Amino acid sequence: MSGGKSTAATPSSNWLKLQKKLGKLPQRSQERQTTESPTVTHPLRHRKRKLSRSSLSPEPGIVKEEVEILRASTSTRVTTILSEPDVRGESVDALRKMVAGELDLTPNQQSPGTYLAIDCEMVGVGIEGKESSLARVSIVNYHGAIVLDEFVRQRERVVDYRTQWSGVRERDLINAKPFAEIQKLVADLLNERILVGHAVQNDLQALLLSHPRPMLRDTQVLSAKSKVMKGSRPALRNLVLQELGLTIQSGEHSSVIDARATMAVFRLHRKAWEKLARPTSSAKRQKLPEADATSPAGDAGQSRVGFPGGGRKGVSSGLSVVVKRSRLEAKQNSQIKRKSSDRWWNELSTR
Repeated sequence: MSGGKSTAATPSSNWLKLQKKLGKLPQRSQERQTTESPTVTHPLRHRKRKLSRSSLSPEPGIVKEEVEILRASTSTRVTTILSEPDVRGESVDALRKMVAGELDLTPNQQSPGTYLAIDCEMVGVGIEGKESSLARVSIVNYHGAIVLDEFVRQRERVVDYRTQWSGVRERDLINAKPFAEIQKLVADLLNERILVGHAVQNDLQALLLSHPRPMLRDTQVLSAKSKVMKGSRPALRNLVLQELGLTIQSGEHSSVIDARATMAVFRLHRKAWEKLARPTSSAKRQKLPEADATSPAGDAGQSRVGFPGGGRKGVSSGLSVVVKRSRLEAKQNSQIKRKSSDRWWNELSTR
């Protein structure tokens, strides 16, 4: 350092090589530091995951989307089916809205129509409220419109309203109609109409009514017969959960919602269940042979081959009457012989 001047130290060869290597590397760390914003933790975080088409859904082409909502205090998971195509000619989304009563119906769709679904709620009477008494009747049509929804006045003192299941309270029965009036209203509505219900015989028994068997559509029986669910008597809530993805009867029951859910499940399987409900279809009916030209006019179209007594299938041949008559004659003859044997002395006097 002569002359008081300081000279900068020349960098070494190793330092120059290191600078070249650093210049070639991407400056990711620097970009992250400059572009990234500070992380903020939200109490509500949505995470969406699409399931592939190879899911467990029986229908191809159904895309489900699970929305997981994670909260700071409690972790809850809500699963919703956002879009689903029509199944057997019925829109599952429309059926869900029908159960919830969210459809806008035309005046024509609010008429009773051919199909009616029924559901009843009971209250407890008698000793400890163990006996059931009809408290509410709800009937909806094919589109879920309410045709009848009435409470029933009780003849006996209600011991247990069963509100946690029936949804009936004491105030509901104050201005209720008597049983006979409700019974007549239901009977008039069901006349010449097809009745849909889940374990529908219980509802008819509560109303003290009967309905022709060919006009009944019991979803409990039909679902078991068609093997839609396992078991001989599947519950309505399980059937609706499986077929529609809806949860009902989790708390207080509503006979209107239950009737709509029953109708929705029936509409989903209507074509197949109609065949099960009508086993004697036109294809299975035996056609009678055509009338023979030599047969009498009264026996036209009647076949006498293969039936004892000369009758035909479904018509009495009179054979049972003949058998009964022969038995009656034999019985009378035995009685006459018995009487004659009792008076043996008369025979001795005549000899």
